[in-house]
Amino acid sequence: MVDTTPLTRAVDHFADRLRAAPQSRLQRGAAAEALALARELARRAQLREFPGAEPRQMPDAGMFAAADQITVAGHDLAVVLAGDGDAGEVEEAVRLVGEAQRRAGV
Repeated sequence: MVDTTPLTRAVDHFADRLRAAPQSRLQRGAAAEALALARELARRAQLREFPGAEPRQMPDAGMFAAADQITVAGHDLAVVLAGDGDAGEVEEAVRLVGEAQRRAGV
């Protein structure tokens, strides 16, 4: 288990906001934005963990799963970066989370 990091705090905050958002907000793009972020975070984790392997794409599990998907992907990336990442990679991931949350409007 990874201690709380700037990345885990950012994805947990975004996920909490998604869980509190009305269904209409999720349908208007917040869930799609979260899925795109989850896919990118998962891709980054896989590239670090399995260099040379083609990353698998996170499936679309539906708008009500989007919060869980960014939580899982963000925490996975935090674990990978805690082992051998650098501060710049963590900062970039936190920036991606913030931008996605702004675009999602939550």
